[in-house]
Amino acid sequence: MTWTIRPPWAEDQERLAEIYLSVRRETFVWVDPGKFYREDFAAHTNGETVFVCAHESGSVAGFLSLWPEDDFIHMLYISPEFHGQGAGTALLHALPEWPQHRYRLKCLVKNRRAKAFYLSHGFQVTGNGASPEGDYEELSFFPV
Repeated sequence: MTWTIRPPWAEDQERLAEIYLSVRRETFVWVDPGKFYREDFAAHTNGETVFVCAHESGSVAGFLSLWPEDDFIHMLYISPEFHGQGAGTALLHALPEWPQHRYRLKCLVKNRRAKAFYLSHGFQVTGNGASPEGDYEELSFFPV
């Protein structure tokens, strides 16, 4: 599968907001889905660097948002029809200086699929905490 990682285009905004909304509603089943809104994408990525993953057909498969000042991966969301096809891996590999750079993120404990993905890519649990959406673990990627 061929993936293109690129900055978001203006015409991507609606699709990115839809991916963010639908995946959150599908994945975070322990949270009231009425707490998630289409407008959340723009608000939650404000000031972040967003990477878009596009399929060879041109379809937007997902995105990663990065808070560069802290090397913090805020979000990585892939539309379900592209799960397991390498889109998430392509996004990680597109991060600046990957894999020679340390990155970190927070992963909700109940989101077992995401945690397994990150652990399989070399992240390690380095802390924990609580958020309005549930308990989380901090995961860190240490350079190889």
